[in-house]
Amino acid sequence: MNGKLLIAARILLPLLVVGTLSGCGGIEPWVKPYERDKLADPIMALDGDPVSTAYIQHVFEAREGARGGEGAAGGGCGCN
Repeated sequence: MNGKLLIAARILLPLLVVGTLSGCGGIEPWVKPYERDKLADPIMALDGDPVSTAYIQHVFEAREGARGGEGAAGGGCGCN
């Protein structure tokens, strides 16, 4: 049993090292500059109907008596 484990370790350890080091290759941008206009297209938005979502969010805030806390960044000056 111990001999089989040693043989498996001798095979798997170099494979693990090679696999780990191969991930350190050159990183290039996934999106080319000429492709960015397609990503900015409204059809690529996560929200299908932003007007309806804004209204539902307003109703939710009025019902809960709270505002914010939905992940939007604030200015920190208290003027929102």
